[in-house]
Amino acid sequence: MLEGGEAAGKSTQSRILADRRGAVLTREPGGTALGERVRSVLLDRSSGEIAPRAELMLVLAARAEHVAEVILPALEAGRDVVCDRFEGSTLAYQGYGRGLPLEEVRAACAVAAGGLEPDCTVLVEVDDRVAAARRDGEADRIEAADGPFHERVRAGYRELAVAGGWAVVDGDASVEVVADRVAAAVEGVVGAGRPRGVP
Repeated sequence: MLEGGEAAGKSTQSRILADRRGAVLTREPGGTALGERVRSVLLDRSSGEIAPRAELMLVLAARAEHVAEVILPALEAGRDVVCDRFEGSTLAYQGYGRGLPLEEVRAACAVAAGGLEPDCTVLVEVDDRVAAARRDGEADRIEAADGPFHERVRAGYRELAVAGGWAVVDGDASVEVVADRVAAAVEGVVGAGRPRGVP
């Protein structure tokens, strides 16, 4: 799973990693018809303020469907799965960012995913100025949150990475260099994937 703050380059790196490993590529919130509808609600600024626990429940409803419809079937078929965000994002955003108790969030995540946990999590970190330069268009509801919120999310990611033994990759370099770093980090944990292009 790839994790990181806004404009860290996770989506690009997830696509490259999935291609290199011949893996199923998916994302959260999203990945299913229901998940994409939930994503729209969560990111649409017209949704306004959403109570933190309500936001958490929306994220986890999408995850439960995602695990059942996409992730588990792929794993049962012997496929690797590369997911752009998973439990780490929920802990960082709804736990550290929104201030919900971490153990409460962890327990809810475990229920939503049926206990499924990633074999490898990579945190892509970028400098604030690099992230700001990469953003284009109008900020979505999460991106538009205040600075202290995003600072808590960043700090949370760092704590989660240390506690969870995640691989941490500097995302400030070129796309190609970061992709090589991500691939090396993943191979160091789970080994080489399928050759590129193998379904």
